[in-house]
Amino acid sequence: MVVRKTLFGGALVVCVMPMGAHAADAAQNYPTKPIRIIIGFTPGGGPDITARYLAPKLTEAFKQQVIVDNRPGAGGTVGANLVATSNPDGYTLLSVSSAHAVAAAIYPKLPYDTRKDFSGITQTAVSKYLLLAAPALGVKSLKDLIAMAKAKPGALNFSSAGVGSGTHFAGEQFKAAAGINVVHVPYKGIPEALTETISGRVQLFMSPIANAINLVKEGRAVGLGVSSPRRDALLPDMPTLAEAGLPGFRADLWFGLLTSAQAPKVVVAKLNAEVRRILTEAEVKTRWSPIGLEPVPTTPAAFDKIVADEIASFAAIARAANIKAE
Repeated sequence: MVVRKTLFGGALVVCVMPMGAHAADAAQNYPTKPIRIIIGFTPGGGPDITARYLAPKLTEAFKQQVIVDNRPGAGGTVGANLVATSNPDGYTLLSVSSAHAVAAAIYPKLPYDTRKDFSGITQTAVSKYLLLAAPALGVKSLKDLIAMAKAKPGALNFSSAGVGSGTHFAGEQFKAAAGINVVHVPYKGIPEALTETISGRVQLFMSPIANAINLVKEGRAVGLGVSSPRRDALLPDMPTLAEAGLPGFRADLWFGLLTSAQAPKVVVAKLNAEVRRILTEAEVKTRWSPIGLEPVPTTPAAFDKIVADEIASFAAIARAANIKAE
């Protein structure tokens, strides 16, 4: 409790106030100090791009500095743990991608509970993957690729940005849907995975579309289909994988903001309202569409459900492919 001593009518009056009153006042007046957005990956990826777009907008709206802080390591779990163990006052946020749910599906002993220790603020964006083939492979369509892979089980490889990355799981999802046996070759990140695919040292890569568009347009890689239900406006002639021979196939790459599950609900609501306002401005589409990002804000509860549903989906993929991380 808080004890305040005041003079009233010449007499000393002691006022006892519950601590909850202070906490409620602080939440209502949020923010009164800088906000930090943690990113569990190196600069340049979707979690970083979306956070760096939002940070100056939130700084202007809240009149408090919003700082972006990259803390890469262990598939984003290092940064996530910083937020899970931070003061749950809503001043430490986490910008995540699908990899946040992947980690919960493959790491047996995370230092936090992905479902219980975080509160969704909002999904920020969705994107898609583009299945790339090395030019040297000589395939021109998805059906060509599947036929080749079935004729030579285990002879083809697919690259990823690391074990447990979104690109790894998108590749495993494609592999299962196509009924083919191709071997996973993990790399340190997307640039390395792309380089190895272009060179032909590996044959396939389920790449985030933003990283693949120019390579396809320049003829340095062969695009075989996008992972979304609809074609992408940046590559209107590129079929979806569902159209190309895998009916119903869909693999989304999503991004969003989280904070501690114990953060005051009024703070989460304020953050949600402000980020949603920013994501509905015309400017965001102008900035994000050329790099394959679509702003898709949600309620906090809706984003929590997306994370929970994706954990279950990725866990099923991990079991089927026997994927584990230490």
